[in-house]
Amino acid sequence: MSAFLGELIGTMILVTLGCGVVGGVVLNKSKSQASGWIVITMGFGLAVAIAVYAVGGISGAHINPAVTLGLAAIGAFPWADVPTYIAAQLIGAIIGAAIVFLNYLPHWEKTTDPEQKLVIFATTPAIRKPVSNLVSEMIGTFILVLGLLAIGANQFTEGLNPLIVGFLVLSIGLSLGGATGFAINPARDLGPRIAHFFLPIPGKGSSDWRYAWVPIVGPLLGGVFGALFYQQLFNGIHTLAFWLVGILCLLVILSAYFKNSSLKTR
Repeated sequence: MSAFLGELIGTMILVTLGCGVVGGVVLNKSKSQASGWIVITMGFGLAVAIAVYAVGGISGAHINPAVTLGLAAIGAFPWADVPTYIAAQLIGAIIGAAIVFLNYLPHWEKTTDPEQKLVIFATTPAIRKPVSNLVSEMIGTFILVLGLLAIGANQFTEGLNPLIVGFLVLSIGLSLGGATGFAINPARDLGPRIAHFFLPIPGKGSSDWRYAWVPIVGPLLGGVFGALFYQQLFNGIHTLAFWLVGILCLLVILSAYFKNSSLKTR
């Protein structure tokens, strides 16, 4: 199997099981309806673990453009392969979302709220403040990529690594995911959002394209900085890119802070 197909299948598994658990929680007449955030975060953590088990030996199981770009930024992955990996991840995410649609076919008409249908496919913020939401996605993906590199540097029994990665995603979801739904993966959000737009979902409403840039830009910035941070502080490899991306992230954080502060004073 090629690395392209490995990334496609891995991301398909991630989205099928990850978005699938959201469908089970929010769709009417589902046996797991209203089982809550713990179930969703656990489902996503296990989805990542299974995807990594499935294709880790084939493509390295990036299954996330932020991971691919972060590894490329520190020289741990060839830049020439980045477009191929990201294309595979996006295609796999679209296919995974279509599988979720098929799995819950009888439930779409039973669910009347369009937003409930959208959240199965794409993330939406708990409080819509785009710059603050951007910061949340940056922080979550920073922890993800930093954690992945730290896990890879430890001497775990080889077969346990994917499970530990799943626990990392579970931890991010439980601790940080309540703000935005923790996309922490541009393909996981954009691919299913595209699927939502095209699929014949009864009463589906808007795909919320005005927000779609946040779970793309935030994870890419956070993922690249997480990789550069690990390289700088853990490996002692100093680069100009660390400071440039770090300053950019700081500017975004300050913008979010002052926007919220100015609202309080009005």
